[in-house]
Amino acid sequence: MDRRVVVQKNSQFISSEPQLEFEQEPIKRLKMKSLQNKKAIITGGGRGLGKATALAFAKEGIDLAITGRNEKVLKETVAELKTFGVKAIYSVFDVGNYEEVQKSIKNIIKTLGTVDILVNNAGMAAIGSFNEMEVGTWSKIIQTNLMGMYYVTKEVLPHLIAKNEGDIINVSSTAGLNGNANVSAYSASKFAVIGMSESLMKEVRKNNIRVITLTPSTIESEMTIGLGMLSKGSENVLQPEDFAELILAGLKLPRRAMLKSAALWTTNP
Repeated sequence: MDRRVVVQKNSQFISSEPQLEFEQEPIKRLKMKSLQNKKAIITGGGRGLGKATALAFAKEGIDLAITGRNEKVLKETVAELKTFGVKAIYSVFDVGNYEEVQKSIKNIIKTLGTVDILVNNAGMAAIGSFNEMEVGTWSKIIQTNLMGMYYVTKEVLPHLIAKNEGDIINVSSTAGLNGNANVSAYSASKFAVIGMSESLMKEVRKNNIRVITLTPSTIESEMTIGLGMLSKGSENVLQPEDFAELILAGLKLPRRAMLKSAALWTTNP
């Protein structure tokens, strides 16, 4: 067939030499995964990064269980979460106590009906030189940040394996990528979190479970303000809601895609 391309030039129509015509392929847009009606557990969910993540989840229609050690703070956060029309509950326990974790996670999953997403956010930090920091403090940081994450994951993981699908988000830190003076315990715990997370990821990929390890730099939160690292109202540094957006972005990827790890930095501190 003789195909001609017609072009307009100076309001005059002229015919060019015969050329091939190419039909433009329709653009395939990536459909973001809906998270509505998913069930999530967020440790350390009463304030800071955990609360910001819980609020972001609630806006997506995710039912939530938040955990922590301050019941007053947890109650206030749950009341705020419920305003988005989702089911929200709280549980008070120490992630570093395995017996408490076993009992509490069992009750949470029974109440929610199932679990799809686990955000291991609970953690603590202290500043002090290697020699001056008390052994008890050093040990407590490891117990909370590393063993607590291990305990909670150990209780949630069988449920995700049974479903053959799920997401685990483990919160590490840039302190888990590079050590610094006077934070040896915190840095050691976060280095260990990365190693544990990567090992777990390679174990459970075959079960369609995505293990995501995140390493944010310093975020303005109650913890960093309390440690004197930042002042309240530091608008030029990372905020908890920035971190929550990264978590949502990872969860909304198609199931065939996994955000294995990601570092979030302040642009210009």
